[in-house]
Amino acid sequence: MIEIERKFLVKSDDYKSVASTKTRIVQGFLNTDPNRTVRVRIKGDLGFITVKGKSNESGTSRFEWEKEISVDEADSLLKLCEKGILDKSRYEISVGQHTYEVDEFYGDNLGLTVAEIELSSENENFEKPAWLGEEVTGIVKYYNSQLSKYPFNRW
Repeated sequence: MIEIERKFLVKSDDYKSVASTKTRIVQGFLNTDPNRTVRVRIKGDLGFITVKGKSNESGTSRFEWEKEISVDEADSLLKLCEKGILDKSRYEISVGQHTYEVDEFYGDNLGLTVAEIELSSENENFEKPAWLGEEVTGIVKYYNSQLSKYPFNRW
């Protein structure tokens, strides 16, 4: 239940040619308190509710609990979410022993593309493909909960 991940900006769209999947995601937040965010997501034809705890000092680790719910339930909960529904496509790319999830944002976050990689420990080594840019792990403005309130087009 502890999620360990690193986050990076993406500097080219070369990842698209090697992606194994592309899925549309619509998500909102019932709560964006930094100590406990509650996210509702429709990912393709699946619904999810997720609770995330506060990140550690480096921003790499935090508690995460997720449960699959019906798309109808997720759609109903999205109507209750705070202002700022996110719309993005997620690409999955295998690189070495890991999978990068690259989110290409739309709407008010158009122009922002971010890659995340989940790790089994904070110090785990991983391959960095050429399309990977600056690391933004722990920079709060890149959290989805913050992008919903303070979108990229207002920076």
